[in-house]
Amino acid sequence: MRRSLTGIKPTGDVHVGNWLGAIEPAKQLTSSFESFYFIADYHAMTSVRDADQLRASSREVAATWLALGLDPEKTVIWRQSAVPEVQELAWILACQASTGVLERGHAVKAAKDGNQEVSIGTWFYPILMAADILLFDTDVVPVGQDQKQHIEVTRELARKVNHQFGEGTLVVPEPLIQENVATIPGLDGRKMSKSYGNTIPLWLPPKKLRKLVMKIVTDSRGVDDIKDPDSDNIFNLYKLLATPEQVADLRERYLKPGMGYGHAKQELFEVLDGLLSEPRDRYNAWLQDPDGLEDVLSQGANKARVAANATMSRVRERVGLI
Repeated sequence: MRRSLTGIKPTGDVHVGNWLGAIEPAKQLTSSFESFYFIADYHAMTSVRDADQLRASSREVAATWLALGLDPEKTVIWRQSAVPEVQELAWILACQASTGVLERGHAVKAAKDGNQEVSIGTWFYPILMAADILLFDTDVVPVGQDQKQHIEVTRELARKVNHQFGEGTLVVPEPLIQENVATIPGLDGRKMSKSYGNTIPLWLPPKKLRKLVMKIVTDSRGVDDIKDPDSDNIFNLYKLLATPEQVADLRERYLKPGMGYGHAKQELFEVLDGLLSEPRDRYNAWLQDPDGLEDVLSQGANKARVAANATMSRVRERVGLI
């Protein structure tokens, strides 16, 4: 069976953009792919300096995946750092990479845009991400449009290795981009991202969730003004969450006088809270069971290492290592 792979960095709260842009598309692949899901704690070290925070955030990501319906009996879920072979492959890939590719990486650009220090780890980010993917003979990687560059870097490195050491040394993956969720709008209309500080965390209690939704930026049109749904931040998020009938109804009301943005925000909150109510309870239950979480991650790591060692045995032989 072909394989898919998804990873999420445990930095800050998992947000609606992670859910719609990565978790749900990846979850849909479980019926047709052997699916691998990892918590990218090595990647998180470029910005997280507190050990307790890193451990806690990693558990929160695991609890999120399980709460949203990932079945550890049908998928492989693990911490990135529990499979150290990824660092070995990253070094082998680094020896095939040019510095220009790394300097243009999204992680470097995001750090500079946020006036953050660009560490060697940040600069090395695309290499480690490529190793994450290639280590598991991944066929497809569900990503947003903004992450397509990283997959292209991965493909380029895989092709270089195959050219140098023989075809079939590494599987060349394909990006899987669902256009309708390619970019999830944040509170300010830009892509929802922790870097921009415009996210809607998944597991806020209802009152805090509603308060945050009410902060979504809109234009200055009043209740009696006709509004453009396609350029509106509220509607563009609502249409990713609501039923087709609800979307059609709200669109119609945008095009008539009598509806203010506050009404639209309230409807967005109600749909969002309704979808997250039961998963929120499951998430909190998993956090109250740290031993159960660790058991899931440990079993996942064992499965992941079997796959990783199969790849590395082939790679070591091809490149001349013992």
